[in-house]
Amino acid sequence: MRLQVQIREECILVEYDENDDINTIALKAMEKFSKLKPQLLNDLEMKNGYREIRHNNTLLDPHDRVTSVLRDFDLIVIYLSYSFYEDDFRYIEPNIKSTEVLILDGNSLKTTDLVKCERGECILELSQEAKERIIKSQKLLEKIVEEKSIVYGISTGFGTFSTIGVPSDNLKLLQLNLIRSHASGYGKPLSPTLTRTMLALRINVLAKGHSGISLENLQKMIDAFNAFCVSYVPEQGTVGCSGDLCPLAHLALGLIGEGKMWSPKTGWNDASVVLAKNNLKILAVERANQIAKQADVIAALSLDVLRGTNKAFDEDIHNVRPHKGQIESAKRLRALLNSDMYPSQIAESHKNCFKVQDAYTLRCIPQVHGIVHDTIEFARSILNVEINSATDNPLIFPDKGKIISGGNFHGEYPAKVLDYLAIAIHEIAQMSERRLERLVNNHLSGLPTFLSPDGGLNCGFMVVQLCAASLVSENKVLCHPSSADSIPTSCNQEDHVSMGGFAARKALKVVEHVEAVLAIELIAACQGLEFLSPLTTTKPLEKVYKLVRSVIP
Repeated sequence: MRLQVQIREECILVEYDENDDINTIALKAMEKFSKLKPQLLNDLEMKNGYREIRHNNTLLDPHDRVTSVLRDFDLIVIYLSYSFYEDDFRYIEPNIKSTEVLILDGNSLKTTDLVKCERGECILELSQEAKERIIKSQKLLEKIVEEKSIVYGISTGFGTFSTIGVPSDNLKLLQLNLIRSHASGYGKPLSPTLTRTMLALRINVLAKGHSGISLENLQKMIDAFNAFCVSYVPEQGTVGCSGDLCPLAHLALGLIGEGKMWSPKTGWNDASVVLAKNNLKILAVERANQIAKQADVIAALSLDVLRGTNKAFDEDIHNVRPHKGQIESAKRLRALLNSDMYPSQIAESHKNCFKVQDAYTLRCIPQVHGIVHDTIEFARSILNVEINSATDNPLIFPDKGKIISGGNFHGEYPAKVLDYLAIAIHEIAQMSERRLERLVNNHLSGLPTFLSPDGGLNCGFMVVQLCAASLVSENKVLCHPSSADSIPTSCNQEDHVSMGGFAARKALKVVEHVEAVLAIELIAACQGLEFLSPLTTTKPLEKVYKLVRSVIP
């Protein structure tokens, strides 16, 4: 078994066995690197060793067994004691002092705010109104406990055990046991940045003042967030109901000092606080929004390279089918391909050709991309309500002096919209891969086969298209809705669940695949554009081409 290990700009292969930990791999890699590239590793660096090890931007614990956190042939990056962080890691650099303060009141958090949390661009504070609500809620809870009233989850067991009362002298142990028993997740951990955003999301829910948490404990949670200290949370193990208890429990376990925690300096440490919640759904929506807009730009470049026409984007066509997303997409395409404002020599070269219309993946871009834009907006509207909702059970209403058991924890809303999101954003990749086929197929594009100037000697974009096709095919499986399934749990007390946890994870995976497919199309379109030289495209698209070539010569 082998891992790819990057040190500086060099990548080497290091063999490992099932008993090796991350530290062993790092030492093997540094020894091998010092022999292969002695000029790139000085004695001081060998003496002081490495500062940290990362995989996909995530800090690795040197003591973890390799087989527990990595797959065969994964790439890890070793940072030496005297090397500097790359720009890619800026948002999780613990020494960066965030200056923007995000005020949480439980009512006005937006998905875009959570992206800032994920990037480490803000610190958190509670609004004064939230503090007052929390204090009122805590006082009512204390009164209920003093009166020894029977309240679910406070003086009773959980789930099927809700009929079993718990003596008052065991109430603290009840809450501690809940965390320990429910921390039963499986799989590789979510990244520290994702987990940190989960903490921000949970803090906002608690700030509504319907959960009974003390202001002191909530402030400790905020302190943990601002100090970049978050727990190790496995990515699997939730059925998306009862408040995502499994990931919540794992985050709480670390915060009370019994579980692993990501630390900004040493990788693992202990702390003390409670609770948090999964935010993959937020990241999926915001990344989908970015890539959907970029898809219009990439499609416009491909259309011009394929010598298509922009007539299908005429304003009159779309005004008689006035879907918001379709109209916006067509408007964006008209702006990018406007030969009157930004003359395209390519468009001018074929304006009198025999073709009267293009294939669907060129002609119907606004109709397909449009519903994606609308679906993203719908998903965002649902999630913006969700992240500002009280989802605990029971809920405390201090102004009315009551505590009520309900079902706001059920994850059907986010589960459904994430399934919708995956299905919608997948169509972007389907369209993109078909345009890629047209770019590499000389019978359809008039360009060299596979965009290779010396086909036969070089394969050009032959296998790159296979990569795109495989990602699109995987997405077709991932688009099967998680929320169509339900497996009753907890002795049939929880007899319908949303499976929203997997809906969130696979939606993000679909988005990642779409990003990759569009990147392939963009590179291919730039390659195709060069074969049409000296003819040029529109000024906005020329800027896109130059931007790509500034990164990929």
